[in-house]
Amino acid sequence: MAEGRRGLGRGLSALMNEAELAPAGEVRKPAGATEIPIELIRRNPDQPRREFEPAALQELADSIIERGVISPILIRPAPDTPGAYQIVAGERRWRAAQKAGLHLIPAIVRDFGELEMMEVALIENIQRADLNALEEARGYEAMMQRFGRSAEAIAKVVGKSRSHVANMLRLTRLPANVLAHLESGRLTAGHARALLDLDEAPQLADRIIAQGLNVRQAEALARQARVPPSPGRSRAAKPSHKDLDTHDLERVLSTALGLEVKITARGEGGELRVRYVKWEQLDWLSSRLMRGASK
Repeated sequence: MAEGRRGLGRGLSALMNEAELAPAGEVRKPAGATEIPIELIRRNPDQPRREFEPAALQELADSIIERGVISPILIRPAPDTPGAYQIVAGERRWRAAQKAGLHLIPAIVRDFGELEMMEVALIENIQRADLNALEEARGYEAMMQRFGRSAEAIAKVVGKSRSHVANMLRLTRLPANVLAHLESGRLTAGHARALLDLDEAPQLADRIIAQGLNVRQAEALARQARVPPSPGRSRAAKPSHKDLDTHDLERVLSTALGLEVKITARGEGGELRVRYVKWEQLDWLSSRLMRGASK
């Protein structure tokens, strides 16, 4: 599948061999598609997209009633259910087709592995601008944690810059209530990035929403929160803001060890902390370090 993977970031149309839009009043069967019974198709539990706006879904269903499904969905044989299929890309069309009362849906069957399926699902949603910032970030995080992909490798696959992927991955570090604002659309990715590594992030997020601040205003608010206190105040100065490479290295080490890793730069040197919650984890880490030292 090496050839297909190199081309994923260039677009799904070549991969899926989708038909051109049919002229008004004519429903054209997509090239290379097979009519598959809808009841044999299962959703992908790892689909990065979580939200399906009801009004937009109904609008698509109405279009399907009028003209049919123009673009086929992409599916693979279901790994645990013989005779069934799992959606790789096109869950929204599949849902809308059900609302439209269809019993068959045009689909292209490909024998994708787990990693390839996740890559294609991410690309399809990103290219259609269907993912919110948190869904996109969690998709990248899943590829990194489950398959050991680096930010650079993910960037090449999805056709984004490494800095974009690294910035999106950093969003997953935000507190849960800030992530809830991001997922709902009350905060944008730009707002959320301004709040990274701030203890006051939840309070600042509420203030940004309440005052309707734009991204530039949110960044100014975050800069004020990072200003060290005057010498007469007891509040400790905050550490310097971490760069993208440091965050990326923290994530790579955390994934490799299965433990939380924090890196703090101090001039030319710094500090690396590994957090464990069970004695067994410390024992395992000590053994691994000792084995490396002995070599």
